[in-house]
Amino acid sequence: MYAGLPRFTRGAEKYVKVSDFDFDLPDELIAQEPPPQRGGSRLMAVDRSTGAVTHRMFSELPSLLRGGDVLAVNDTRVFPARLLGVRLPGGGAAECFLVRPTGEPDTWIALVHPGQRLREGSLMRFERSGRTLNAEVTGRHFHGRRTVRLWTDDATPVREAIEEIGHVPLPPYIKRGDEQRDRDRYQTVYARERGSIAAPTAGLHFTPEVLDALAARGVERVQVTLHVGYGTFQPIRVEHIDEHTMEAEQYEVTDATAAALSRAKREGRRIIAVGTTTTRTLESLSMSADGEVRAGRGETALFIRPGHTFQLVSGLITNFHLPQSSLLMLVSAFAGRDATLSAYREAVAQRYRFYSYGDAMFIA
Repeated sequence: MYAGLPRFTRGAEKYVKVSDFDFDLPDELIAQEPPPQRGGSRLMAVDRSTGAVTHRMFSELPSLLRGGDVLAVNDTRVFPARLLGVRLPGGGAAECFLVRPTGEPDTWIALVHPGQRLREGSLMRFERSGRTLNAEVTGRHFHGRRTVRLWTDDATPVREAIEEIGHVPLPPYIKRGDEQRDRDRYQTVYARERGSIAAPTAGLHFTPEVLDALAARGVERVQVTLHVGYGTFQPIRVEHIDEHTMEAEQYEVTDATAAALSRAKREGRRIIAVGTTTTRTLESLSMSADGEVRAGRGETALFIRPGHTFQLVSGLITNFHLPQSSLLMLVSAFAGRDATLSAYREAVAQRYRFYSYGDAMFIA
């Protein structure tokens, strides 16, 4: 199942080491800023059948797709999930990163800092642009997580206060504070459904002009929704990948999207996933015995790694990912581990920009 990779036997099970998905990346290739113009990124095209690699600009993507292809995008919208304020009493600095709602009104699972000082009963206050939001820690969990209850002093809806007070949740490898422009640039042009704490970054490259060119070429576009949560980028804390468990994230696929995917599958047309989140959503869907894709909503904790058999995705547009990450393992499952790491070495040699604000790959 893991051709070309070392195997480690424990009983009847096979394991592949996380360290087999490592590569050397100079710090200066980690993109700290978006390109000056949206869509001004480079694009590495990888042919799975031949291993050929070509270097292009993202604006050339329409020439790589053909009429009848289905382009599947994730229309989730990032919200400003990072709250910066003070602890009460005392006024020491506090940070509260909203990970996911609990189902209780205005109550969230959050990562807090400083964790050792924010125990049950601790209070925080966040202020910005004349708006105030309060938080109380009501529960304590593993890995620095807390349950926090939020409220405002003036009856402003908490959701509205978060939008005004919160900061764009840029990834930790971007070594700068968020800026006003990130509210636009760390969002896809087709974002619709609010709910993500990180952008589906492969979609950041698309412009209205590229989308129009794809439509003119006969490429059909469909939307899925997966609210990107901590599960997408949680660190892998185990030695062997089969021991890793993904954290569940919410998704929804409409009847119209399921019908379009079913038609494409039945007619042998390519389904191109924009990003790893779209890929995980598509590959989580169930299909009937006659090949009809079922719509639905729910949670997925699907961890795609080498050995996965892809049921829907036949092409992938993605950014360049962290070493030893579940995202790199997903790309390796699709393109092959050796081919993926070879492409990454080529990207380093050619000075591609990596991670969220970096350049893109098209694999088909």
